[in-house]
Amino acid sequence: MFAQLAPSPSPSPANLTHFVHRRTFRNSTVSFSASPPTANSSRPPIQIVGGKDSTLDVTRKNDPKGFTLEANEEEIDWMNLESDIRLWTRALRPVQWYPGHIMKTEKELREQLKLMDVVIEVRDARIPLSTTHPKMDAWLGNRKRILVLNREDMISNDDRNDWARYFAKQGIKVIFTNGKLGLGAMKLGRLAKSLAGDVNGKRREKGLLPRPVRAGIIGYPNVGKSSLINRLLKRKICAAAPRPGVTREMKWVKLGNDLDLLDSPGMLPMRIDDQAAAIKLAICDDIGEKAYDFTDVAGILVQMLARIPEVGSTALYNRYKIQLEGGCGKKFVKTLGLDLFAGDSHQAAFRILSDFRKGKFGYISLERPPL
Repeated sequence: MFAQLAPSPSPSPANLTHFVHRRTFRNSTVSFSASPPTANSSRPPIQIVGGKDSTLDVTRKNDPKGFTLEANEEEIDWMNLESDIRLWTRALRPVQWYPGHIMKTEKELREQLKLMDVVIEVRDARIPLSTTHPKMDAWLGNRKRILVLNREDMISNDDRNDWARYFAKQGIKVIFTNGKLGLGAMKLGRLAKSLAGDVNGKRREKGLLPRPVRAGIIGYPNVGKSSLINRLLKRKICAAAPRPGVTREMKWVKLGNDLDLLDSPGMLPMRIDDQAAAIKLAICDDIGEKAYDFTDVAGILVQMLARIPEVGSTALYNRYKIQLEGGCGKKFVKTLGLDLFAGDSHQAAFRILSDFRKGKFGYISLERPPL
């Protein structure tokens, strides 16, 4: 059963120890009253980080090296959204999905990794932290890695720049791509070849003939791995569809004479302990539909969108002509079901999730870089 819980208590401004850069968003209002929301007030940005502790949002002012920090209760409350998501999920059935082919693939992948010169990890740009496998670093070891944030067309330029800076500080090479249109695909191919360029240099020193660079493309289900390979090859070689679990076997494909690519099924942990991250996977369609209840997930999405300044209750009301009474997302879903789908809450939930996945609410990132 879905539970609408109160937000986490806000920390005192006196205890601020971290800050993030405050960006300017379009005006929006978040209202949980019974009257239709208005659009007269601007809201601060929110940081939602899968599996990490949330930090506080403040404003940087004056000298870029010696900032003056400003915070108010409203901004601090927004930064508690991640904690609230964890509270909301406690009353729900856990989101878990581990079909048999993933267990088989995980064993095969560990063997194939030994053959790879460079690993290309693909993540969902809307939830970059929630779409990385907890064992990824252990699997890759010291192998060269390229991080791809796919679906860049679904996040704002500000979020894109924030993530680019975040990963650059960690020394991780990141490329933003749009698998549907192929944007960034050719750059990815060139970078893979350049990173592994020393492979054949070492082979020549040993008197061996050159061979193609081997690059493995790995990541969670439905993040766009196969679509990227098809764009690189400029033809459909790998099965791809907008749902998790389409690719079920590993497949090596050739890109010219100097690059071999391994397409692999989506990899998930056997058990997802972080249910806040799991809910985001469900919202973004990065986990199988059998893993979750549509009405529960759509209800949490509604509550998240109401708290995210780029959307707010105004956008929800304008789109569905329904007020978010009491801040309860599941009640919102049920009301939409009564209004449009003859009481079918499942269909109403599917509509809300589909609208988000198709970008009907604009450029929405559900996570922000941690500090």
